[in-house]
Amino acid sequence: MARLTANATFFHPECEITDSTFGAFVEIGKGSRVNNASFGDYSYCDRYADIANAQIGKFANIAAFSRIGATDHPLDTASCHHFLYRSDDYWDDADRDVDFFTHRSSRIAQIGHDTWIGAGAMIKPEVTLGHGAVVAAGAVVTKDVAPYTIVAGTPATPLRRRQPEPIAERLMDLAWWDWSHEDLRTALPDFRSMSAETFLEKYETA
Repeated sequence: MARLTANATFFHPECEITDSTFGAFVEIGKGSRVNNASFGDYSYCDRYADIANAQIGKFANIAAFSRIGATDHPLDTASCHHFLYRSDDYWDDADRDVDFFTHRSSRIAQIGHDTWIGAGAMIKPEVTLGHGAVVAAGAVVTKDVAPYTIVAGTPATPLRRRQPEPIAERLMDLAWWDWSHEDLRTALPDFRSMSAETFLEKYETA
């Protein structure tokens, strides 16, 4: 029997999950922390990923120890410490700074379909990864990444195209990530054996 199903997210041990939603065939790796995030169908994260304030598309591949939506501290105030906004942890008569947390949770990182985020990479708040984009291991992404582009480094910069732009546009038009589970299974041998261009030539007219 298949390990992943449409009806229940596969959570490995020691995960911390708050205010998040998950599509079909989703897997969350051991020790991962997910807060205020949504996972599209078939997306997964590996061990000890830290994901907050993120909208993740379908078929996203998120490697171990990566971080998406890394939260910021205030920089314009006299201090940047927790006591400014987690004040109830320090004094019985002080409240949390609700406005600060509301603003933080509104800064959503957008992760496109069929993306790959390498081990130890970081995606900053409000950054958009286009469909098909790839982030190299250890990269820190501070700006939007175009579809089907590979980025690397700190801060991340374009390394090369994953697919030529005309092929990328055709893949996005085909939107295979919206196919049914049954149609994906039927096309599995072609996904495995065909180049992207050959795959398109077969399925654009199907």
